[in-house]
This record gives sequence, structure tokens and C-alpha cells, in this order.
Amino acid sequence: MAAAGGSVFASGFPPGIPRHSYPAPRARRLALISSTQRLFAVSTAEQLPSAPTSVPGPTPTTEGELGQNRRHWKDREPNGSAAASPFMEDEGSELEGKKRLEDFFDLAKDLIRSAGGLPRWFSPLECASRINNSPLLLYLPGIDGTGAGLASQHKKLGKIFDVWCLHIPVMDRTPFTDLVKLIEKTVKSESHNSPNRPIYLVGESLGACLALAVAARNPDLDLVLILSNPATSFNASQAQSLVPLLEIMPDQVQLTHPYLLSLMRGDPLNTLRATSEKALPPQEMVAELSKDLLNMSAFISVLADILPKGTFLWKLQMLKSASAYTNSRLHAVKAQTLLLISERDQLLPSQAEASRLYRAVPGCEIRRYEENGHFLFLQEDGNGIDLVTTIKGATFYRRGKSQDYISDYLPPTHSEFIKLYESSKWFNDMTAPVMLSTLEDGTIVRGLAGIPYEGPVLLVGYHMLLGLEIIPLMTQFLIERNIHLRGIAHPMLFPKYKEHGSTLSPFFYDAFHIMGAVPVSGANLFKLFSRKSHVLLYPGGAREALHRKGEEYKLFWPEQAEFVRMAAKFGAKIVPFGTVGEDDIGQVVLDYEDLMKIPYYRDQIRRNTEGNVKLRTTATGEVANQDMHLPGVMPKIPGRFYYLFGKPIDTEGRKQELKDRKKSHELYLEVKSEVERCIAYLQDKREGDPYRSIFSRLVYQTVNGSSSDIPTFEL
Repeated sequence: MAAAGGSVFASGFPPGIPRHSYPAPRARRLALISSTQRLFAVSTAEQLPSAPTSVPGPTPTTEGELGQNRRHWKDREPNGSAAASPFMEDEGSELEGKKRLEDFFDLAKDLIRSAGGLPRWFSPLECASRINNSPLLLYLPGIDGTGAGLASQHKKLGKIFDVWCLHIPVMDRTPFTDLVKLIEKTVKSESHNSPNRPIYLVGESLGACLALAVAARNPDLDLVLILSNPATSFNASQAQSLVPLLEIMPDQVQLTHPYLLSLMRGDPLNTLRATSEKALPPQEMVAELSKDLLNMSAFISVLADILPKGTFLWKLQMLKSASAYTNSRLHAVKAQTLLLISERDQLLPSQAEASRLYRAVPGCEIRRYEENGHFLFLQEDGNGIDLVTTIKGATFYRRGKSQDYISDYLPPTHSEFIKLYESSKWFNDMTAPVMLSTLEDGTIVRGLAGIPYEGPVLLVGYHMLLGLEIIPLMTQFLIERNIHLRGIAHPMLFPKYKEHGSTLSPFFYDAFHIMGAVPVSGANLFKLFSRKSHVLLYPGGAREALHRKGEEYKLFWPEQAEFVRMAAKFGAKIVPFGTVGEDDIGQVVLDYEDLMKIPYYRDQIRRNTEGNVKLRTTATGEVANQDMHLPGVMPKIPGRFYYLFGKPIDTEGRKQELKDRKKSHELYLEVKSEVERCIAYLQDKREGDPYRSIFSRLVYQTVNGSSSDIPTFEL
């Protein structure tokens, strides 16, 4: 697709059909779309489609810094400093407040105004320049058939995908199997044109059946399926009862359209709650609610044009055949699949269907949404999902045949980080972290001024109980220094999510993926250093984070110097650091030894451990004992977290010297000793912190304001 153009095409672009490109800022989108002669290049020829022209370019970023005020930085605009933002360009920040239904109906109106004809693809005008080698995303609509279901997300999707949407004209009566063949023809053509890139099929309801059918017929193609509430369960749904009702209902009576619109809107109480949370004056709140009611009446009129009685009947009958056709071929689906399931789906029994599909489709993963109805992409009451964020969190974004956690990684947007920050703010407030760093002259200062801004930098430290120190650490580096840490993580954070038996929600893991966690491996560390990244490494790994009773602040590092020579190869600066505070928030009462004596937990630990990639298989001693378990922890009245980052150790120019095993081991022991020194320093100094207790901190903030920085011990 051109940098800012739009097109609609049937199954091909004959040479005589021109393509058009126009500048398309969001404010002008509807004006441009309303002129269908300019927007669409249309063909009904039975040829394979040509792809929109790709626009190469780097991952978009914005300029600016986050601000120094750690309490209110998120409310500030970038101030134009020279430091580049670590965030991906935030094209989708409007998704929370934007009226998704309004976007959908605005685009749908313009699409159905165009001539009828055959089903065709259109490339949204908002999908402007993309990052290099962006994969193709084909959006397959649900029962409405307009292809406008992702209208509010086009701009954000268009940054990382080449987006094509299928439009099925209102009066079209193409059978399900012919739609499958049309999509299949496109998929085969584009797979031939770009054999090393995956093709994404995003389908909802009926569209999910189309995606599964295409995948079943083409098991050897590299397809990624993102399916929202698949209609494979139609035969078990209450929607079947609509067919006889529609057959006897007069054309003038429109009972089904208000019902469908109510499903699109989601829970009206959530809408009312979202409006009240804006804290508007009573008059403005009434005006906004009145406007919503007026919009609803207008939407019903458009919905009647999208799904007149004959079309609605045809679509319901198609759902029946689509469900039967797809279910008979599920065994042949080999594609990587992500199910997005609404637990309040009133149209289909999606909750139960998800479990069935999970068992039937190999490599399938599920994300469940407790507060959402059937129309997952249209819900606008604050529970609507951001598809890009979902794909990133599930690590489903890739541009090649296999996942590359470095080159395929997309940094969080500013709004994504805000959500993660807000979700963990209670923990930051509870632990009131004190971060200290060491300048080049050895002076210890409060804050992160001693951390080198230019990479590569390797931060090597102690892993507190359950790794709880990571939460304040990651956020503070972004807030104070605009530095995005890439954590080297245990493979347990990356395996296929188990629908039954997992102790944690998949969204817990998704947060780590969005923030840039990388599976531990020499290859990944090499790639991060080559990109001059700031890398976070815990040599003690799971053994340190899941330590036993009485092992607080004890390092469990391997004997071999694992990271020194790699750091020296790139001239990386090594920053040793220590953290303390775990013993002020909880006490281990059931450790590994205790749990292994209980048959139920012993079996669970063995299952969890066997299901994970084995690390340090040649290591001996305690560091090799990395059985996966959750210790029993008794909470305490919260104390405070403390961090000390030691003086950076520069390996620049020491590559040859550190090739010598003895020399590299000496540096390794120096780093380990410095981490232990940092821990000891913090343990000693915190005794003199008058605000170590949460009660003294609450008193201080009551007097000085909740946003005030809380003092600590004398440096």
C-alpha cells in the first residue's frame, strides 16, 4: 500500500485498473472515504490479487523525555529534548476514549454506499507507513460482513501490518465455501510473493470459521490465526432460534437490530460507569448520555441497512453451514492460533467452545475476557481490547518463519506502559522504592544518575524473593532515565499457556512480554548487546528468586563466568547492583523442602519442572536446582525496597585480556563481590531510615501531600 492510500479490490488487479494514493491524516479520513471514486480501485476479474505497495521504514518513535517528576510524569507532553523516547509511537492512544461503534458505523456507511458486486478486499486509508517486512494481516468480518470491525484500530495495526479487510456487499449471496476459496486464493498468492513471512488471519465469529477453514485446507502455509469468539459453536447457540422468528416476521418490524446493537455496545451499566468516572458536571453528563441515546437510534438505522431481513437470514444460514464445514476439518489445522474469548458472549457459547477448540487445535492459546460480550472489537465501555497490545503480549508478532525475540520485538507504546504502570502502582506505593546509584568518582547519589545512558550496559544483580524487585526497577528506569531495560528471563515465562493447571493468568506473562523480557540464551544476549541495549541479568536465576527459609540475600551464582566475555566482546559496561526489602514484606513459611514432603505439591512441582526448558544442565550444586514452585509466604506489614547500583565496570578495550579464563573469572568474582557489598551497604543503612515503615510514610504524605517524594537515610 502506498504511504497513505486506500484501495478496494475483488480477487485481482488487472493491469488496466489504476491505484490511487492520497494524503490521509485521520481528521480527513471520512471526507476521503465518502468519495468512493477516489478512494477505491475496483475490479471484479477472477485474478489473483496484487499487494499494496510496501513502504519501508524504521520502527516509528517519537522524540522527547518522560520528565523528571516521578509522580506526574505521565501527564506531561514530550518536551522536545534530544533523548529519543523508548516507546513505540502511540497511534492507538485514543482507543480508550474513542467511540468504537461510531468509527465502525461511519466506515460501514461509506462501504455499503458503494456499488454491490462481489466480495472484495480494501486497504484502510489510515494504514500508513509500516515498519520493514511487515506481515500481511487479512481481516475477516463477522456476521455484518462490512469489514469495518477494526475501524478504530486501523492506524495502530497499520504501523506493524499490511492490513487488508474483506468486504462482503449487503446483497451478496456468495456461499461459505466460495468465500473460503476466495480467501485461499489471496493467501496462496501472497505466500508465494513473500514466502518467508507469515500471513495473519484475524476473524471474528463467521470470519473465524473462514480463517480456520482456510488453515485446514492449507496446513503447509505459514498462517497465524487470531480468532474472536469463533462461530464453530453455532449449532449449540441460541442464535439458531432467530431463523424461524425472522422467517415469519414482517419486513417493517425490526426487533433483531436493537438486540444486535445492544450486543455491540456491551453492558450498559459499564457504559454508565465509564461516563460517571469522567467526573463531569451533571449538565455535561446528561448531555453526553443524551448524545449516546441519539447515536444509538442512528446506529439502528445503519444496522438495518447493513443487515436487512434477507441478508440477516442468509448470514444465519451461512453460520450453520460454516460451523459444520469448519468442525469437520479442525483436525487438519496446524496454524499458530490465538483465541480471544468473551465470557459474557450472549450470542454464542464461546466460553465452553474455547476449551473444545483448545483441545482440538494443536498450538492453540487462549485469552479470556471476563467483562466482554460477543463483539469484542467494538465494545467501548472501557473493556474493549487493543488488538496490537494483545498480539504483542501473547508474543504472536513475528516477521519471519520463526519467532525472534529481539528483531521481532515491538516496544510498548506510551499508553501501554501507562496501563502497566497503573496496574502495579499500588505495589510501588506500598514499597516506596529508594534507588541509589554510584557516579564515576565513587559518590553514591539518590536516583539513577550513575547509570550510563549509552549502551550496551549489563546490569547484574540479586534476585529477591519471587523477583518482586523487578516491578519498581523497570518502571523507574523508564520514568527517570528514559531507559528501557530488556530482562533476560527464565523460559518458564514463554511456553504455551496451559488452559488447565496453570497457577497464573496468561495476562501476567503478557505484561513481561510487552515490557521486553527475553528468554535466556547466549544468542539473545549477543543480539541485545549488538543493539546497544540495557540488559538486566540475574545469574542466580530461579534458585535465587525461589530461595529457602533463611536464605535471604544469599547469592546462588554458577561457578563459571557466564557473561563476562560476552560483555567484553561488545565493550559493555557492567553495573553490579544489590536490592533489599523482601524480608520487610513477607516471610517464607513453606519452602521447597516443605512442599516436597506434601504429595500434592510434590507432583505439581514435578509437572511444572518437567514442562519447562532445562537450564544449566551441566552445572552442579544449588544453582542447578531450579525446580519450579511457589513458596508459601506470610505477608508482613510492608517495609521498603532499597536498590544500590555500584560503579560501572567498563570492559571497553579488554576483549583480548578477558579471553583468558583466569582474568574473566577474576572480573566475574569482582562483580559478584560488588553485588554482595551493595546488599550489605543497604542492609546497614536502612536501619537509619526514619521512613522504612509504611506508617511513617503515610504520616509524611498526609502532611506533605501524596505526590511528595519520601526522604530516606543520610547518604
